[in-house]
Amino acid sequence: MNTRNNLNFSRGMRSKAWAFPLIALAALIMTSCASRKDVVYFQNTGDFETLVDKNSITPKFKVDDVLSIYVSTLDNEASAPFNLFRGGSEGGLRPEQVDYLIDKDGEIDFPVVGKIKVAGLSSEELRVLLREQLSEYLKDPIINIRLRNFTITVLGEVNRPGTYPVEGERITILEALGLANDLTIKGKRENVMVIRDFDGTKVYHRINLKRKEAMSSPVYYLTQNDVVYVEPNQSAITSSSLDNRATIAISIASILITSTVIFITRR
Repeated sequence: MNTRNNLNFSRGMRSKAWAFPLIALAALIMTSCASRKDVVYFQNTGDFETLVDKNSITPKFKVDDVLSIYVSTLDNEASAPFNLFRGGSEGGLRPEQVDYLIDKDGEIDFPVVGKIKVAGLSSEELRVLLREQLSEYLKDPIINIRLRNFTITVLGEVNRPGTYPVEGERITILEALGLANDLTIKGKRENVMVIRDFDGTKVYHRINLKRKEAMSSPVYYLTQNDVVYVEPNQSAITSSSLDNRATIAISIASILITSTVIFITRR
């Protein structure tokens, strides 16, 4: 009689031990499911709908930006003093053009001309200003300006978070997310945050990528050094919690199974 009771007790203990991980796994699967409305972009757009881009944001130069400025004319000797180079000649190395760092006062020190206030200007505005400044020295100068430190950072629930260099003068938030290989299935598309710096002042703005109105957002076009953060959705938060619980459950189950085996063996 005692042997039969002990056997039934052992079987009960083993079944309960295996139940813990199975229950945890089932709960994890049920809470990890995402519906179409959670992951689809621009859900309120219609077929063949036309959206006119009225977002005319033009990137402006900021403090600590690095600019490449090259001045050329038909007379190379006349324009040479306005282009700074370093190195070269020795060992056959080509000289390297010197870039301009916008200082804390928003200025650069340009050859011959001196200090020029450039923070807050666009590329075209700076080009016009330099033409005016150089008009007494050069005839019809061609001025090429390029922002050297245009990068954006994408963090959070994306497939490849990181900091990415940008070619050109502007990039959309969709292109930035494309560089990061898109959001993960656990990314919260309706509440993507963009952190923008204006000379030391941080501005936070959120954008809902599920709605077509996102294309009219002031942060749809990113500027240099913007940070895009995609927060996890509730499914990701719940899954993380369940992962921890599942780990605990499996540990408990392992202990129970080990104890049961030892108990049976000794009996």
